Amino acid sequence: MQLTGEVTRVTIYIGESDRYRGASLYMAILEYLRREGAAGATVIRALAGFGARSRIHTSNIEVLSSDLPIRIEWIDLPQRVERLLPQLQQMVDDGLIVREPVTVVHYSMGRSKDPLEQPVSYIMRDLDEVASVTTDASVAEVVRLLLERGVRSLPVVDAERRLVGIITDGDLLQRAGLTTRIALHKEMSDDQIHALLAALRRSPLTAGEIMTAPVISVRNDETVRTAVARMVKHNLKRLPVVNEEGRLMGMVSRIDVFRSVQLHYDRQTAEVEEPKPGRSVTELMYTDAPTVGPNATLEEIVRALEASRRRRVIVVDDERRVLGIITDGDLLRRSQQRQHPGLLERLRRLVVGEPAVAQVLPSAGERAADLMSTPVITIHPDAPLGEALRLMTTHAVKRLPVVDEEGRLLGLLGRASVLRGLMEANASA
Repeated sequence: MQLTGEVTRVTIYIGESDRYRGASLYMAILEYLRREGAAGATVIRALAGFGARSRIHTSNIEVLSSDLPIRIEWIDLPQRVERLLPQLQQMVDDGLIVREPVTVVHYSMGRSKDPLEQPVSYIMRDLDEVASVTTDASVAEVVRLLLERGVRSLPVVDAERRLVGIITDGDLLQRAGLTTRIALHKEMSDDQIHALLAALRRSPLTAGEIMTAPVISVRNDETVRTAVARMVKHNLKRLPVVNEEGRLMGMVSRIDVFRSVQLHYDRQTAEVEEPKPGRSVTELMYTDAPTVGPNATLEEIVRALEASRRRRVIVVDDERRVLGIITDGDLLRRSQQRQHPGLLERLRRLVVGEPAVAQVLPSAGERAADLMSTPVITIHPDAPLGEALRLMTTHAVKRLPVVDEEGRLLGLLGRASVLRGLMEANASA
């Protein structure tokens, strides 16, 4: 379970003798929160106190009270608090409930010698963080959820929440008529988004008709190693998590694994080990990274993307020193031709793997130097795997150009390669 950053703390003040349906109220609250998947709660018994009725309760043996004040602290995701708080308000007939924003700087479920051996449930994003739809959901509802939640894929479930499929960028681009992948829609204006949703509402297609099925998943009680092995084998970025009955429990992604493993690395007191087979950047990088010069035109940039079948190109000088990086998102964000139908269609084909179309794009005088993102986070070839994990996690990047001491490009390291390296490193340890 992921619990970092801005979250919500709920504090509940009740009496020790308060009851709910014949049981102790504080135990009933704890059981309810546990049953509903809350991150955790603590019950604290006070030494003394008084409430609205102004009666003083104390644990002093001379005036021993059977109704000492009880404080319950519960810290969780804001969306889970919103979901569970109404029931708590029904349960607390005589007491006080306070809600406030707090920041979690560290949350861990315990230390492990091998972070890949912990259960997937420890690092997954659970149902309060993961959106899902049923098979009869409209295409417009699917896209709306993806845009609102800022996620890249959507599990599809039946009436019993059993996993039956998944909807990804490829499904929407191939079967639902979208022209760009979901992550790039943030570059569109509000008017464009409203027009897109209006057009999709006229579509008769449902989630069940556009989803990919069957879907590869992992059980919540299986190890992180099992999840990583499936991601590597099937070249997947994320997996739905199900229980033993096949009901959806959450999602686990590459970045969830990276954060968990990085936390483990950060706890090590020893210095970084010498690179071992399968752990060095040199052995994990690929050397056919697409490149262009700083004066490359829009057409030359797109051709480089199409030739490599990747969604990023490295901008280098005459000595192959890295100057910047260009993604399909950069093109839609900065190019004067970002709304050109030809560019949108070629980028769509790049994502779904369809052959490129023979249509030359106008350049409008812009060059790669105008379109690239800079500075670029890079890594040296002899760096250990832990350094790659740290850079990818800290800077939220999916690819790291590998450079020599002079900044010259040697290759490109991706998250999929790092996952594979984690498996190999742990297998040989």
